[in-house]
Amino acid sequence: MAGHGAEEHPHGADRLCEAGDRVYSRAVRRGRVPRRDAEPVPCLLELALLHPDPDDMDWLVPTPPQEVMTRLLRGMYDEVSASQRRVGSAVAAFEWYAGLGRRTQPAPWASEGSAIRVLDGLARIQAAMDEATQACTTEVLTVQPGGIRREAELSEGLHRALALRGRGVRMRDLYTHVARHGQGLLNYLELMGDAVEARTLDEVIDRLILFDRTVAFIPANTDRTMALELRHPAIVEYLVTVFERLWRLAIPLTAPLPDTGIEGISHREQSIAALLAEGHQDAVIAERLGISVRTCRAHIARLSETLGAASRTQLGVRIAQVGLDGPPRPAVSPTLSVPGQESRTVR
Repeated sequence: MAGHGAEEHPHGADRLCEAGDRVYSRAVRRGRVPRRDAEPVPCLLELALLHPDPDDMDWLVPTPPQEVMTRLLRGMYDEVSASQRRVGSAVAAFEWYAGLGRRTQPAPWASEGSAIRVLDGLARIQAAMDEATQACTTEVLTVQPGGIRREAELSEGLHRALALRGRGVRMRDLYTHVARHGQGLLNYLELMGDAVEARTLDEVIDRLILFDRTVAFIPANTDRTMALELRHPAIVEYLVTVFERLWRLAIPLTAPLPDTGIEGISHREQSIAALLAEGHQDAVIAERLGISVRTCRAHIARLSETLGAASRTQLGVRIAQVGLDGPPRPAVSPTLSVPGQESRTVR
C-alpha cells in the first residue's frame, strides 16, 4: 500500500489530491469513515490524516484540522529558510484547513484525539517514540517481557537511550529473570552506567514504555506492528501505579535470585511449579516466564525427578505437598520432607 500511495498520490498534507480531499472532508464531517473508503487514497494514512479508531479497527478517524494546521506551520517554520517557494502553498493549505474547521462542529472524539492515538506500522511507532524521547526531561519507565533480549532489539532503541542519558534522564527497566542470562543486556547496562537501573521478576506484563509520567506506549496487536500512544492522565497514572508495584516486588539485577529453600529445585523451577499448580499448559508457562517451550518441559522433567513424581497428576500432588504451589514461603523448620524422597534441606 505504501508503494501504491507514493506512485499515485505524490503530495503532502498541504495539497491533497481530489480523492483525498473528499474522504478526509467526509471523515471530519461524520467523525469517522469505514477503512474500506480510504483504500483508494492511502495518502491519508501515510500522511497521518486518518488513523484507526481505537474502539473499532474497521473504522478510521481523522486527525483534527486544528492539529493538521499546527503540524503544517511547524513544518513551514523548519523549511522556510531553505525553500521560500513553499510558503505560499503552506499558507493556502492552512487557510483551507482553518475554513474546514470553522464549518464543522467539534466531533465527540476530538477531545480524545490526542489522549489515545493508534500508531499503525513500525515507522509511525518509531517516529512517535523518537518524538517522545526528544521531549522527555526527567524519567523513563519500561517493562520488557520476552526473556533474553535480542541484540537487534537492544540496538534499535540504543540511540534513544543514549540521547536520554546525555540529558540526565533516569531510566528504570523491568525484565523477567531469564533476561539475566543475556550478554547483550549486560553489555547495554554497562554502556548506560548509572543512567539505568534494572530489576527482574518471574513474569512481567506486556511491553510498556512511559515518558515523564505523561505519555505511555503499549502494543495494540500481538505482532507489535501497531501500538497505542496514551496521554490521558488517568490511564497514564494507572500504568505508572502498575509499574511501581511491580518494581517494589522485583529483584535488582545486581542481586542474586533468592534460594528456594529446597535442595535441587531452582528459583525458575519453583515459578514453573506454581504455574503448573494453577493449571496452565506448558506453552502458556513458557510465554509468561520468557523461555522456550522446550526449556520449560526440561525444567518440568527435573521437577518430576526431584519430587519423585511419575506422572503430571502425581507431580501436582507433590508440588502441593512441599509448598511449591504458591509464592515462596519463609523457612519455618530446618528440613522439608519430600514424599518418597530423602529429606531436602531448607536453607
